[in-house]
Amino acid sequence: MSRALHQRFLPEGKGHAYVWKYSQPIGGRRPRHFHAEPELNLVVRGWARFGVAEGTVRLAERELVVFPAGQDHVLLEASPDLYLYAVGLEPAYSAHVLGPALAAVVPVHGRLAPQEFERIVANAADLVDRPGTEQPSGELWQRLHWLGRHSDESARRRTHVLTHRALKLLSRAPELDLEALAAELRTHASEVSRHFHRDMGTTLVRHRTRMRLLNYIGLVDGGERLMTAASAAGFGSYAQCHRAFHAELGCGPQQFFVSGVRERMQGEYAF
Repeated sequence: MSRALHQRFLPEGKGHAYVWKYSQPIGGRRPRHFHAEPELNLVVRGWARFGVAEGTVRLAERELVVFPAGQDHVLLEASPDLYLYAVGLEPAYSAHVLGPALAAVVPVHGRLAPQEFERIVANAADLVDRPGTEQPSGELWQRLHWLGRHSDESARRRTHVLTHRALKLLSRAPELDLEALAAELRTHASEVSRHFHRDMGTTLVRHRTRMRLLNYIGLVDGGERLMTAASAAGFGSYAQCHRAFHAELGCGPQQFFVSGVRERMQGEYAF
């Protein structure tokens, strides 16, 4: 399976929401990566092609894409004049902003109407790279998420209700396995697995493992010991956690948290 780095979206100590800008001439693309924060990218000018899990998506001006928490992505190719905004929130803050009906962030590929696009770009330009803008950044996230999900482009690629509900359950309880999820959703495991793979571009098993790892990293950051956090994150044992950690990130937990590997991952760029 292709490996992705863990690179948090939010700058260290900069709050619960943030808006970045990316300009192609500046460069500095990140390698394939994933993080706990859901992320939204809106192309303002030019075009971009992203690798998203096992697939790709191409965005032109006024188009946006949403990456749920844990979904790996990478900018593969772009026009020389590419300019885009990226918005990301802590998972709990995103759930608060979106409310119960939309709390589970799902994959979205949408296109904004011209007038909405102009308003959104003006708002984003006022917030970009500024700390202390959590509320307006959250409002921008909410508006973009709603517009993206209700656009004509999104309607043609709508996420299946089983995927939506599975993501919502896993965000609260990443310890659930496929059979337990299917029981909660009152359907067959094969149905959940099939729709999830189509919508997310990866298997439900792999996504669940990644969500457990993100939960594990959060618990250790919060002060839990490595072995205690493994059980709390939904792993059957520390050995199982260690195997999953190494398979996904190429190192063990001890190396990640203590030996500086995490910092090197965070600072890595493709070029």
